[in-house]
Amino acid sequence: MIGRSTPDEETRARADVPGNAGLVLDGVHLRHGDGDEIVQALDDVSLAVAPGRLVAIVGPSGAGKSSLLAVAGGLARPDGGTVMVAGHDMTAAGRRGRAALRREHIGFVFQSGNLIPALTAADQLRLPNRFRPRRARAGRDPLELLADVGMADKKNRYPHQLSGGERQRVGIARALATAPSVLLVDEPTAALDRARSHDVVRLLAAETRRRSVATVMVTHDHDVLEHCDTVHEMIDGRLTGAA
Repeated sequence: MIGRSTPDEETRARADVPGNAGLVLDGVHLRHGDGDEIVQALDDVSLAVAPGRLVAIVGPSGAGKSSLLAVAGGLARPDGGTVMVAGHDMTAAGRRGRAALRREHIGFVFQSGNLIPALTAADQLRLPNRFRPRRARAGRDPLELLADVGMADKKNRYPHQLSGGERQRVGIARALATAPSVLLVDEPTAALDRARSHDVVRLLAAETRRRSVATVMVTHDHDVLEHCDTVHEMIDGRLTGAA
């Protein structure tokens, strides 16, 4: 059962997130469109995710889950409220500032891995650091990361040579390659069968704890929620409390 949190529960959740780590959304609003076509995508959304915690967001299509990820990742600026990533105010930053914060502190995991067809598994992990300033390139070792996700023996394979579950494992490793503070995961099991779905989310939970990353996963797959620390439901742009 997914229930609505009380103010005391929300206060305790924020208290669990250190000021210089994790992800905190506080009173976030986001609207799409204009005139008579305005849609309230996010309506006073507050969420706190501490390092080492995997939080799932479930809900019907159009409920605002993708908008939440976009705001948390600095891909969209909210119309109200604040977004703090690793102690940095994402909402106060300009476009370049948000891009820099994404490079420094945020990792993304997409549906089906979203890998680059022309790169091997190892090169997928080497690529993100090439877009970071030289001073910030002390990320994770690609081969060590591939070993951690059980893909060391597939390091020289291309995406078309990997199964769906293997592509997602590489996608998770790639997202962790820059040692992010926050991991944002969009429907990682959408193209997987039940067994592989559990494998991928179990791995995601393990790496979240191992790397002390604050992870938010959007999913329609209720079968994998047992691997998550907290589950919230999103309906009409509003986020319920923890289950």
